[in-house]
Amino acid sequence: MTEKKNVSIKDVALRANVSTATVSHVINGTRFVSNETKQKVHFAMNELNFRINSVARSLRSRRSYIIAFLAPILASETSNFYFMSVAAGVQSVLKQRGYHLILSDSSDNVEAENKEISMFDSQMIDGLIVAPASRDSDYEQLFGDYPVVYIDRVPNHCERDSVLIDNKTVTKEATQRILDKGHRRIAFLSGPLSVTTTIERYEGYSETLKNAGLELDDSLICFEEVSFENGYNKMGDLLEKNPTAIFVTDNVMAMGAMTYLQDHSIRIPDQLAVVGFDDVQWTRVTHPPLTVIQQPSFQLGVKTAEVILQRIEDGTSGKEEHRLKANFLVRQSL
Repeated sequence: MTEKKNVSIKDVALRANVSTATVSHVINGTRFVSNETKQKVHFAMNELNFRINSVARSLRSRRSYIIAFLAPILASETSNFYFMSVAAGVQSVLKQRGYHLILSDSSDNVEAENKEISMFDSQMIDGLIVAPASRDSDYEQLFGDYPVVYIDRVPNHCERDSVLIDNKTVTKEATQRILDKGHRRIAFLSGPLSVTTTIERYEGYSETLKNAGLELDDSLICFEEVSFENGYNKMGDLLEKNPTAIFVTDNVMAMGAMTYLQDHSIRIPDQLAVVGFDDVQWTRVTHPPLTVIQQPSFQLGVKTAEVILQRIEDGTSGKEEHRLKANFLVRQSL
């Protein structure tokens, strides 16, 4: 049996055609290295199956090489799919760079969120990615001395980098497409206006209707806590107001709404056109398949990981907003 050869930093340097000092700086983030050179070093490390001794590296650089990700990940909800896909994107970048990811559930609850952030502080993390549960909380007093990036949504007083979906633009596009189909009574079923994602979607909907010369009809607009049951029950309530189309801003609520329509033999889109959010698997197997807004969840995670690692390696802080474009997927429900 052939003994596996230990790969050294010198081996990586020779393969990447750089100095051993450069490889060390890339590994430890102790000095600026161009992106092109970083890519050469990481490629060489992958080719040689080079594994960093994380304990020794941590002692040398006083880093833990751990990034925490705090988001609402509820095992009982299909919304789990979105943030798990985001986490997979984050992990794909961190793994290449020798970092580890701690994933924690905030349950979209401020008290639980505060406890988790305090716990992270005691564990010496290098950075925190957080989808804030509240717009109103003063998060700055909670964070330790590490970079923080907000993901998916931001608080009212945002002092950190953020990586977001352009919710308003894609919602305006979806609402306009519904109008182009001749609909004028367009219902809006949503979670509460407690996070900026929901606010942006409502703004996209309301502004598009106003630009079309239509007055908002409050009887066609419903904000409720996100659950399958609320999606089901509120769909019944909204139908009493005789909409010809509905826009549902959450996939859990959309699942409840679609179940109600199918249970009551409402023909889609003949009697009611339906547009939902998130291209999860169930939206493709409904009758008919659901028209949805497809969020680039994996890419959101990738971009967020890149932003936080850049802050860690540069030793800088800042407030930059990064927006990713979502896609409008037209299927037979519109």
